[in-house]
Amino acid sequence: MEHRISVGALVLRSNRLLLARHTVPGRFDFWAPPGGGVGDGEELEAAVARETFEETRVMVHPKQLAYIDELIDDSGRMVKFWFVADYLSGEIDTASNPALEEAITEAGWFAQNALPAGHVFPEIIRSVFWEHREAGFEQIRRLPLQHSIF
Repeated sequence: MEHRISVGALVLRSNRLLLARHTVPGRFDFWAPPGGGVGDGEELEAAVARETFEETRVMVHPKQLAYIDELIDDSGRMVKFWFVADYLSGEIDTASNPALEEAITEAGWFAQNALPAGHVFPEIIRSVFWEHREAGFEQIRRLPLQHSIF
C-alpha cells in the first residue's frame, strides 16, 4: 500500500474560509481548503504555504495544527495535517496552479452560513469546525479514518 503525507490550510479572512473547487465532470466535484502533498525534505508548514499559494495565489502563515485526517482509497493511504493559517496577502487566482490534475476550477471565501452546495471536504467544515474555531483550536483533533469517495 502506498502512503502519502499531505497538508491543508484552514485560512480565514473576515470570518470566511478559503475553499477551492475541484471538478472533473463524471469523476468528481468537491470543495476543499487548499492543500496537497508534502515534498521530500519539506517542512509541513512550508508545504501549507506553498500549496495555498500554488492553488489560489494567496499568501498565508501557518500557525497551528488543528486536525489530523486519515484517508484510504484505491491508490493507498494518506495522512493529512490541517493547519490553521493566517491570511497575509493576495487575491484569489486559480489559473496558475501547476498541478493541472487537481482540476481547480474556482475558489472563494465562504462564511459558515454560505458554504457552497455539494460536497465539502473535510466534512467537519459544515459542522464543528466553526465551534473549534471559536474555542481557539485548543487541542489537535484526530478525524476518523475514512474511505475517500474521490
